[in-house]
Amino acid sequence: MIDKNVSLDLMEFIETEILPRYANFDQAHRLSHVNNVIRQSLDLARKIGADINMAYTIAAYHDLGLEGPRAIHHVTSGKILLADNRLRRWFSTDKIKIMKEAVEDHRASASHSPRSIYGKIVAEADRELDPMVVFKRTILYGKDHYSEMSKEQQWKRFTEHLKNKYSNTGYIKLWIPGSSNEKKLKEIRDYINNPVKLREIFDQMFEETKEEQ
Repeated sequence: MIDKNVSLDLMEFIETEILPRYANFDQAHRLSHVNNVIRQSLDLARKIGADINMAYTIAAYHDLGLEGPRAIHHVTSGKILLADNRLRRWFSTDKIKIMKEAVEDHRASASHSPRSIYGKIVAEADRELDPMVVFKRTILYGKDHYSEMSKEQQWKRFTEHLKNKYSNTGYIKLWIPGSSNEKKLKEIRDYINNPVKLREIFDQMFEETKEEQ
């Protein structure tokens, strides 16, 4: 993706050395996901007046920890960013520390608020709250990680995940007031509160995603 505000040599490095690593992850966390997080991070950074290059790099590294255990992927991602000495070509030690902490803070289930505006940017961008994208990614994740489950078991996992994360009592938090995510989260909650319609969407997507496996 081209953004005239991002350093061209940094962009070349990220697109050739970092983004290809996402090709090996589960279907919900591949290139389409990281590219979407990058786009949204850049949009938010421009609106807020944050450092574009920092926001871009944080988004690019945020899920690299999926190369290891998912439960600690945010911590592992931060370690990967901190250990990548190639980034010192563009960033000071202080900026790299901020970026490492932002990557660590991006996870929706984190027990603490992001420590900087950069953590809030990537956390908000990672939410990816378009309802149909959320539903499809949830189904794909279930199929990838729980392939032994029947369709009805997948449906139960699907609805439990949505309620635990996105409902009015769910753990997801939005960090930047006025972002487009507020409206999208309300749409998801409306679907959660309409199980008949939600089941129709699940059935259709469950069949459509067979072709993507």
